[in-house]
Amino acid sequence: MKQVLSKIRKSVIISEDVKKLKKQIADEAYLLVENQIKNHPEIIGLEFGGSYAKDTWLSEEADIDIFIKFKKTISEEKFIEISKKVGFQSMKKYNPYVRYSEHPYVEAKIKKTKINVVPCYDVNSGEWKSSADRSPFHTKYMEKSLTHEMRNEVRMLKIFLKANKIYGSEIAKQGFSGYVSEVLILNFGNFENTIRSIGKIQQGQIIGKTSKVFETSISIIDPIDSNRNLAAAISNENIGKFILLCRAFENKPKLEFFTQKKLKISKNGLENVLVIKFSFKNRSPDIIWGQIKRATSSLTTQLELGGFNVLRSKAHSDNTGEACLFFLLESTKIPINYSKSGPDFFRVSDCTSFISKNITKTELMWINDDGKIIALEKRRHNEVVKFMTELLKNNLQTGIPKGLQSDFRKGVEITIGNKNLSKSIKEAVLDLISTDDSIFHTN
Repeated sequence: MKQVLSKIRKSVIISEDVKKLKKQIADEAYLLVENQIKNHPEIIGLEFGGSYAKDTWLSEEADIDIFIKFKKTISEEKFIEISKKVGFQSMKKYNPYVRYSEHPYVEAKIKKTKINVVPCYDVNSGEWKSSADRSPFHTKYMEKSLTHEMRNEVRMLKIFLKANKIYGSEIAKQGFSGYVSEVLILNFGNFENTIRSIGKIQQGQIIGKTSKVFETSISIIDPIDSNRNLAAAISNENIGKFILLCRAFENKPKLEFFTQKKLKISKNGLENVLVIKFSFKNRSPDIIWGQIKRATSSLTTQLELGGFNVLRSKAHSDNTGEACLFFLLESTKIPINYSKSGPDFFRVSDCTSFISKNITKTELMWINDDGKIIALEKRRHNEVVKFMTELLKNNLQTGIPKGLQSDFRKGVEITIGNKNLSKSIKEAVLDLISTDDSIFHTN
């Protein structure tokens, strides 16, 4: 392991030329924002945040976060209005646009570097008015707590997570954030110790100090807020992937764990994937991803109620107006008949009710060995495309969140995955029908 880590450790060191260029971009952005806040007495502070401020940024991808700090007495309405105005005015040369977290913030790009102008309140620790209020405290804490060596260990962990597609806190990913990477290195000391510790972590184990009990599979405590569990924002699937990756890397350390690799794709998987494709009116990526994930979950329930066994599902969006919902099914066609279990024969009123509701439409009715009345009924649709087409036509509100219903009414395409899909959509669905050998390894 030490030989592999030695090579990676050298590769994450940022050159002086790259540092110089990034500083020029950061200073330019800071000055632009600083000039704008002079017009707003509601803003009483300005500072860098995120990985750039903490010197844990990756050479090829370093966002610059600039936090504008508001008086804590300012209303939420003014907080949003002024922060957007400052963001757009300061970044007007660089095609700014709005992104959303708990509150909207402005993002732009200067020389391919993302600049985030983020509002927060100037509060004391623990007196949070918005989720961004913790960020300046995160920055100060990591600045004093991380050693120079630890900062490069954080970079190694970030590359490891990125290569295995579990890095990123956005709702589309629900992975490990940069701050979580810093917290893990701070707790375990270095990359190697983090790998070994996560590989043998137990269910319910807490990383950090807290008196609070959380219900997530593991807990990662925010060092500046002991009531906050950072793992709550990470999907259980990504936590599981991280644990298995750590075990696999410890068992057989290879440089390939730090580079993106080809996945093993199921030969017949596409034949059992239901694809629901639609266009949407442009909105923040954070909003559309929340909506399509809820729609995927809700339609999974409807498919299960219709008799279709959903093995896996996922949502996808290109963030520019097109989205897809994918469902890997046990089968796209199921038996036309199904049995419905009723009450046992001692329950008088329940028996009467069940028989009266089902006797006219049942193919067959009998009492089974457990004493229950069983009705054999015929499905309206036993092919999934027809089932979903009718559901979305006649019961749209049952499976689709309110915010997406107008988009669906404009038109939706329902197909099976091996039929007439564009290259980009096929690439998006591959994750659903593939196996990552680096995660599911054998000793």
